Amino acid sequence: MVDDGTRKALSGIPLLKTKAGPRDKELWVQRLKEEYQALIKYVQNNKASDMDWFRLESNKEGTKWFGKCWYMHNLHKYEFDVEFDIPITYPTTSPEIALPELDGKTAKMYRGGKICLTDHFKPLWARNVPKFGIAHAMALGLAPWLAVEVPDLIEKGVISYQEKGSA
Repeated sequence: MVDDGTRKALSGIPLLKTKAGPRDKELWVQRLKEEYQALIKYVQNNKASDMDWFRLESNKEGTKWFGKCWYMHNLHKYEFDVEFDIPITYPTTSPEIALPELDGKTAKMYRGGKICLTDHFKPLWARNVPKFGIAHAMALGLAPWLAVEVPDLIEKGVISYQEKGSA
């Protein structure tokens, strides 16, 4: 089910150890350290293989995440805002990643621009608690979603390429 490129990207992301969510105070701080270490390693690996495709940052508590993601198609860069909150029941429950500007533009999305990960990603996440984290959600959730949906949205004329600086 997983292609070689995804398998290689996934093998380079450290697995997390601490099973803690935002309500777990000190353990949450440890979990956040692991999350950041995994994200940093994933971004470094992506850059090294010329596959850089997102930037993320969080609020001070690590409960709200936001940034940019992009997808290259026919040598054009399509960039989107990305955001998600860490669920109270994290890491048992995976984050719901949203691309707000695509809200309502595809059937594979829920209200608020939350991408549909139910069929493929959520069962995989459930089998890998607490080892999977935000970097895994990006690699196994958002990346494949973008790869399938963005070209389809472009082909249907739902989204179009915008030059930098043009509105």
